[in-house]
Amino acid sequence: MSARPRRLALRAATVLTAATAAVLVTAAPAFAHVTAQAGDLRQGGYGVVTLRVPTESETAGTVALRVSLPAEHPLRSVRTSPMPGWTAALERSGETVTAVTWTADPGVRVGPGEFAEFPLSVGPLPTDTDLLVLPAVQTYDDGEVVAWDQPPTADGSEPERPAPTVELLPAEDATATDTTATDTTADPAGEDDTARWIGGAGLLVGALGLGLGGGAVLQNRRRTKEESTR
Repeated sequence: MSARPRRLALRAATVLTAATAAVLVTAAPAFAHVTAQAGDLRQGGYGVVTLRVPTESETAGTVALRVSLPAEHPLRSVRTSPMPGWTAALERSGETVTAVTWTADPGVRVGPGEFAEFPLSVGPLPTDTDLLVLPAVQTYDDGEVVAWDQPPTADGSEPERPAPTVELLPAEDATATDTTATDTTADPAGEDDTARWIGGAGLLVGALGLGLGGGAVLQNRRRTKEESTR
């Protein structure tokens, strides 16, 4: 290979490596967002939402997390789960919980390269939306504060600091459920007819058995009498 093609090949490899590194650097933060994990939550129901909190910093640890609950979709029931080393505090406005803050005990933190999960039992879930937005604020032990509070964009692209979100499935159709329950309920009259039919069949089988048994006895007696006569 001559010098010029060799230089072109080297330049192409350098550009490719740089482009790959740029893509990786750009994509890396997406894996470190504070996110909300949940199963199949339905409108009007209850469920558990778990905030998954990774530590982005290479030198500091996460020591606090504050999650705001949607004021436009108030949740009457919000409960935390005991977490060793962490204290949870609920903020209220009347009977509605507006925010939850977890604070680490002294000496406790989510260190670099680690993550922690903070579960919340919530409900009843709103029936007028299919998306819950839960803005979060993450605090590090070196004083850095990171807000994950940007709502979803209209064009579907991910913002730089997206807020955790939870999708809600449509509420179950109560009418369909009631109809199914009615259809599967046994009919007492039908049960009586079936019982009578089974009972009658049993009596018939029993009568046939007795008849066959009696016939066999008579036949044996007749055979015995004939043999004695001979």
